Amino acid sequence: MTQTAPLPSTPEFARAVLRSVAQVLVGKEDVTRLALAGILAGGHVLLEDAPGTGKTMLARALAVSLGLGFRRVQFTPDLLPSDVTGVSVFRPATGEFEFVPGPIFTGVLLADEINRATPKTQAALLEAMGEGQVTESGVTHPLPRPFVVIATQNPVEHEGTYRLPEAQLDRFLLRLSVGYPSVQEEVQMLARLQGEHPITSLRAVVTPADLLAAQSAVRGVFVSGAVQDYIARLSRATRAHASVALGGGPRASLGLQGSAQALAWLSGRAFVTPDDVQRVAAAVLAHRLSLNIEARLQGQPAEAIVQEVLRQEPVPAEPAPTGGAPSEPVPA
Repeated sequence: MTQTAPLPSTPEFARAVLRSVAQVLVGKEDVTRLALAGILAGGHVLLEDAPGTGKTMLARALAVSLGLGFRRVQFTPDLLPSDVTGVSVFRPATGEFEFVPGPIFTGVLLADEINRATPKTQAALLEAMGEGQVTESGVTHPLPRPFVVIATQNPVEHEGTYRLPEAQLDRFLLRLSVGYPSVQEEVQMLARLQGEHPITSLRAVVTPADLLAAQSAVRGVFVSGAVQDYIARLSRATRAHASVALGGGPRASLGLQGSAQALAWLSGRAFVTPDDVQRVAAAVLAHRLSLNIEARLQGQPAEAIVQEVLRQEPVPAEPAPTGGAPSEPVPA
């Protein structure tokens, strides 16, 4: 990869993006950091929460702050795959078909209420999310880089929705919940939004080239054999759990490693620690677990199973590699 501009240091990059998003979302630094880590790891993010908690604003603020194009698609039962990916149109003037790109050809695609679309339309995202391309009429069209899908869904309302299949869920690196603000944060939000919405004046604080360079730097963060063994054991433990019918597969292990590398880079370290893995474990693993009938009837949450696995699996103890931190850490 050719870097067209100097890459900001870890603190400069992270603080700029986190500070920018904080202008729009009050008190959501933790979820913003995790979402940013998912993007730095080259993954896609599923935001699952009640309406009005700021899911759309988080996606828009991240896109603007990172200097990426942003397109929003409202997923509905009558949405067709071509409405997302694009379609070939016959041009009488030339006598040829011309591909008209859909909204997926952008930097950040917000798939709003993704579970309201039919499985066929949901499946239209699989190639784009997995391979960064769209194939239409036998012709492959590459998507812009970076490319991120941020999808939202309401976990409470199920009328007129289609459950995301395991293959679709597995394409999302992280599943996050924005959560409700505290009373003090809600008061601060009311005061801030009394006039013009801050999203209208938000500007890019880094460039797409910076993001690509940061993603490359994240892939270079060192992961020891002991930590990789820990990651593999966590995924295997979810597959062997008595309440789980289908646990985390190899893509889950890769997601744990990539997300932990991103968190380590955001913390100013050149190596991954078990703490990094533990911080992202629930966000990476929980939505990939398919519980058995007994666990579902008991209302057992997948996050509780991940926490149980984390308590049971031995944590590797190893000294930090010499040569340590590439830059000062960014406060969590």
